[in-house]
This record gives sequence, C-alpha cells and structure tokens, in this order.
Amino acid sequence: QVSLAESGGGLVQAGGSLRLSCAASEGTFSSYDMAWFQQPPGKEREFVAAIKWGSGATDYADSVKGRFTISRDNVRSGVYLQMNSLKPEDTAVYYCAAVHKFAGGSRRSWYSYLNWGQGTQVTVSS
Repeated sequence: QVSLAESGGGLVQAGGSLRLSCAASEGTFSSYDMAWFQQPPGKEREFVAAIKWGSGATDYADSVKGRFTISRDNVRSGVYLQMNSLKPEDTAVYYCAAVHKFAGGSRRSWYSYLNWGQGTQVTVSS
C-alpha cells in the first residue's frame, strides 16, 4: 500500500494555471502507475491523466489534452499535474491515484486504482 497526499489546489481565474502535486509514501514508487481524476460537484469521478511506471508514457482525457501535463519524479516519489488555460468547467476536487504495476483493464477507470489521496479542491472562476 502507498499513501498519497495531494496539494496545490486553490482558486484561480479562467485562463490561469495551477500545479498540483501528489506525494507518495512508498519507497517503490517507481513501480506504480499513477493517475489524476477529477470529481466535479454532483458528478462522478472522471479520468484526467495517467502516467505509466517504467516507460513514463502518458494518457489524457480529451477535455484536458493540450492544456494539462502529467509528470512524475521517481526520486522524490511525486506525481504532478500542470494545469494551464483553466476553464470554469475544470472546477472539481482532484484526486491522485496509484496502482502497483497496472495489470489489465483500463487506466482510465477509477476502479483500476487501489490507492487514493484525500483530494484537493480546484475552483476556476469565470
């Protein structure tokens, strides 16, 4: 099991930027597939971005492609989400998620991940 803690959320105007961070407690962090999900008010948790262990290959939801960038630092056991050109519809609680050496299914499905942070609120004003 790995413990995750998000930070970096806040209130920003439309068009602005935020950088979310997720710190992991696990020493074998480099072997975890990582992802970010968002949960807008009154809606289900939705996939935002994922980054593979090993290759570091990334995947993005269409709604954030070209605006958000996921990255990881295996030395510091952290994963990050750089969010640019933010829109009011990006308003949500953002969660960091992890699974050890993803084995199958879809990296875009929240139930593929076994470890979750507590979430950080991002609010984008128009």
